[in-house]
Amino acid sequence: MLELAARQGWSSANVEKVQRGLAIVLALQDTPGAPIRTSEVLLLKQLGLNRTRVLEVCQTAELLHDDQGPAIDRWVAGAIAALPQQMQRELAHWYSVMASGSKTPPRSKPRSETTIRLYLRWSLPALRTWAAGGHTSLREITAEEIRAVLPPTGNPRATMGRGLRCIFRVLKAHKLVFLNPLNRILTGVEATTIPLPLSPTKLREPLKSTDPSTAAVTALAAFYGLRTGQLRSLLLTDLHSGYLHLDQRTIPLATPVRDRVKAWLEYREECWPNTANQHLFISRQSATEHRPVGYDWVTRRIGTTTQKVREDRILQELIASNGDLRRICDMFGLTIGGAKRYAAILGLTDLADG
Repeated sequence: MLELAARQGWSSANVEKVQRGLAIVLALQDTPGAPIRTSEVLLLKQLGLNRTRVLEVCQTAELLHDDQGPAIDRWVAGAIAALPQQMQRELAHWYSVMASGSKTPPRSKPRSETTIRLYLRWSLPALRTWAAGGHTSLREITAEEIRAVLPPTGNPRATMGRGLRCIFRVLKAHKLVFLNPLNRILTGVEATTIPLPLSPTKLREPLKSTDPSTAAVTALAAFYGLRTGQLRSLLLTDLHSGYLHLDQRTIPLATPVRDRVKAWLEYREECWPNTANQHLFISRQSATEHRPVGYDWVTRRIGTTTQKVREDRILQELIASNGDLRRICDMFGLTIGGAKRYAAILGLTDLADG
C-alpha cells in the first residue's frame, strides 16, 4: 500500500484513512485471508472514509472480489422493483436482449448502457401508471391503454413512444407479448433545436481568468469545440510540439491556447509534483488517483456547457467558410448528417452580421 501511495502522491492523512479503512474491512471478514468483497468496502462511506482508494489498494494486491456486478444491472433492477412480478420478468428479458444481444433468431446486437437507461426512463411513467391501474403483465396492454398514457404532443410524447416501442418490439419478437400495441400509433420524433451563438462576453471572462485551469480548459473548448468527455480524457501526452493529438487528428495549437496550457502545466507541476495521474486536467481530489476530473469540474470553470461552446465555435467557422460543411466535418469530427444541422442557420443573416 505504501508503494502505491508514494507513486500517486497521497498525503499522510490519506494514507492514515486508507489504513483505517483496510483495518475495518479486514475485521469484517468471516475467513481471515479470504478475498475482500466490494460490497464490504463500499460500507466505508458511512464512516466518511475513502472507498475508492481502499478498493484500489485491494485490487492492486489482487485481494478484491467484485460481488456488485455492473452498475446498469443494479439500476435496472431498482427501476422496475415496484412493478408487478410478471411485468418485471418481461422487462428483465427485454434488458437481457438489449444488454447482450441475441445470437439466435431474431438476432440483434447489444445496445449501449446509455440507450438502455434512456428507453427505460422514458417508459417508466407509463409502466407505473399501468401497474397502478391493476395491470400485471405487458401482454394486457392494448392500443387504447397506450393512447391514454401518451402525452398529447411534443418531445414527451415522442420519447415515451420511442421507449415503449422498443420494449414491445423486443418482447413481441421473443414471443413474450402477442402484439405490439404501438404499431398504428404515431408518436412523432424528438424536435431538434437550431444551434445558436453565444454572447461574445460569455467566454471572455473565463478566457482571461487568473485561475490557470479555468483559462486553459476554456481555451481548448472555445478554440477547438472540444466536448466535456474529450477535455476530461485528454492526457499529458496528447499535447506536444505545439500540437493537440485527438481522435486521430493533429490540431495545431494557437498561441493563446499554448500560453494558457503552458501556464496550467506549470501550476499543475507546482501543486502536484508527485502525482501519477496522467490526465492533462486534474483536481485536488483526482491528483491522488488515476481518474479524470468530473463533468461538473469542467462546466464550473467554463461557466456554461461545452456543448453550447462547441455549437458557437462550429457556427462561427461555418459562417467564416461560407457554409463549407466538409471543412467543419474535418475540423470538429462531425458527420455530414451532423453538419447539416448547422447548415440551417445559413439563412439567418443576423448571426453573420453579429
